[in-house]
Amino acid sequence: MKGMCVDLIATTTMGLEAVVSRELSALGYDNRIVDTGQVSFEGEIGSICRTNLWLRTAGRVLLQIGTFEATDFDQLFERTRSIDWEEWLPADAAFPVSGRSRKSKLTSVPACQRTVKKAIVEKLCAAHAVTTLSETGPTFEVEVRLLEDNVQLLINTSGPGLHKRGYRPLRGTAPLRETLAAGLVLLSFWKAGRPFVDPFCGSGTIPIEAAMIGRNLAPGRNRKFAAESWPQCHGYWEQARSEAADLAEATLEEGVIGQDISGEAISQARHHASLAQVASDVHFQRRAFSELSSKRQYGCLITNPPYARQVGTDREVTAIYRSLPEVLRRMPTWSHSVLTAYPDFETLVGQPADRRRKLYNSRIECTYYQFHGPRQPKPGVELSPLPAQAFGGLSKQAEGQAEIFRNRLAKRARHLRRWPTRRGIGCYRLYDRDIPEVPLVVDRYEDYLHITEYERPHTHTIAEHADWLDLMKRTAASVLEVPLQHIYLKKRLRQRGDRQHEVVATEKKIVTIEEGKLKFQVNLSDYVDTGLFLDHRITRDLVRSQAAGCRFLNLFGYTGAFTVYAIDGGATKTTTVDLSQTYLDWTARNLALNHMQGPAHRMMRSDAKTFLDGLPLDACFDLAVVDPPTFSNSKRTENFWEVQRDHVELLNAVIARMVPGGTIYFSTNFRRFKFDESSLQQVSIREISRQTVPEDFRNKRVHRCWRIIRCEMT
Repeated sequence: MKGMCVDLIATTTMGLEAVVSRELSALGYDNRIVDTGQVSFEGEIGSICRTNLWLRTAGRVLLQIGTFEATDFDQLFERTRSIDWEEWLPADAAFPVSGRSRKSKLTSVPACQRTVKKAIVEKLCAAHAVTTLSETGPTFEVEVRLLEDNVQLLINTSGPGLHKRGYRPLRGTAPLRETLAAGLVLLSFWKAGRPFVDPFCGSGTIPIEAAMIGRNLAPGRNRKFAAESWPQCHGYWEQARSEAADLAEATLEEGVIGQDISGEAISQARHHASLAQVASDVHFQRRAFSELSSKRQYGCLITNPPYARQVGTDREVTAIYRSLPEVLRRMPTWSHSVLTAYPDFETLVGQPADRRRKLYNSRIECTYYQFHGPRQPKPGVELSPLPAQAFGGLSKQAEGQAEIFRNRLAKRARHLRRWPTRRGIGCYRLYDRDIPEVPLVVDRYEDYLHITEYERPHTHTIAEHADWLDLMKRTAASVLEVPLQHIYLKKRLRQRGDRQHEVVATEKKIVTIEEGKLKFQVNLSDYVDTGLFLDHRITRDLVRSQAAGCRFLNLFGYTGAFTVYAIDGGATKTTTVDLSQTYLDWTARNLALNHMQGPAHRMMRSDAKTFLDGLPLDACFDLAVVDPPTFSNSKRTENFWEVQRDHVELLNAVIARMVPGGTIYFSTNFRRFKFDESSLQQVSIREISRQTVPEDFRNKRVHRCWRIIRCEMT
């Protein structure tokens, strides 16, 4: 059979047909894609050995024995028997028959298998002049495929699928087939010599396949194939394996990197790399995706991150995907390729992919999203301006906005440079959305800056906007001479129902600051509200000036700043009420910082109404602060009258427990709020909002505040 031309078919998963076609062309075989998952080509007997050893993305290599049309079982039998099976199957050959049928008149696959088996048996018995077939020799797996009325008769030359390279005995969570992993690499811009990283490497399949491609190692070099036992192929396998050994590169110029947060996965990956003989070419690291970075330029990231069907909860997985643009923008010259089945992927990352391709990971429909980075320039060529990066980047407009921001901050810093020192103030507002294009609030907490971003209309991607925010942070750090690591940035996003959603992207930082010669603990990292409302600085001082000898109530106490001021002013007893145990614990820490603990200063965990309902209707308090939070429930924020009614009911309950002449400071961020004085009983009331907003606040409506005094009883 030497020199005999054979018809072969390389099967593959849907979406990788073009990759298999390119692989066959690189091996020297003309080919064509004949159907979904099938690439047809011709070759000599040795082609069976070479393609099995070298094809990285094919599922199997099938020998096509015959094709014909059959509309009934008699035709199927006769035309199968007419084929020269004896040229391939010896008298002792084992030849199990499998089958599939689609849109064919012959719908019974078992019946088709029996018919083909019987026809082959008759032909072999006649050709080999025997009456029985022992089927104890080499195996020739026969497959009959029917599509409409067309029949393909095929023999599997590979045996087990070509994805079984022999290096992955351990199965991690949701493993990726080796053939698909190789396809991801071959569909990318990566080639040997470029940096490579897979930040969700799992058991290491993608980095290992990349290393094998980079070193030109035949993927099937360490496994056996069905056709190795075929007499027709004797001698060809030795030639093919010798060729593969000669073409292998000794090492990779630039190693590939695999990272994963799971220590168990990294251990498996290292074991698999050793079995694949690329352990020295792949560096595996245990590292969270959030820590990903690289100083190397023009690399390729190829990965298959987890999705809900695989591991974790929906919330955990969604958080990973939302973080992708924030993390990947750190690698501005890289290209990024991501295989996932996660829905709305492009919406989550905030930008469309440059290319997308539908692929299947086993039976899971996935999409391969590719985000193209800039081309690597030729040596000695400088690019100006720099080409667009895959994630992130800054526009000229952003640079202009940063310059305007810089000038405004510098002007404000000069204006306030002596004012805080003269008044013993260490925490104050520097910038309050002064420039519409830069909607930031910048507060100084002694040696730290706390920056809050409010939503602004823009057309930037998530990553580009993150780069814009970093530019503004660097600008503030430079002009105010604050270390970059002392700046904490928050985002305040408006969502459905006017609800304010806080997003924090910083490490935890709690510091102790001073105000009015008192100490307070502030949390710069975890919340938009740090624990000390700077706009209430004057109101706190008013409370201190009136607190001598008073019984003080701090309703909605938050972190107890008003309580600390009241005690410093000489309050004999204080009661701090809040529904949050977190805030009450915070209050306790603030009291301890100022050495104000004691039984005279109570902290009550309760909602305001329940607390007040439990008090007797007699004189309990001389001084009170009522500062309810802005309601987050969308229905209540939309219903102005309901909010006002609730506040009035609450204030009447507080008034009933005040001594004659007792004072209540009532404050709210609800700007539409206004009093109908007739709705409050036995009080005089005066709005003092203008007097209580500090001069460092450009926004004079940051809060509303009233002084309410209970009248003498008649």
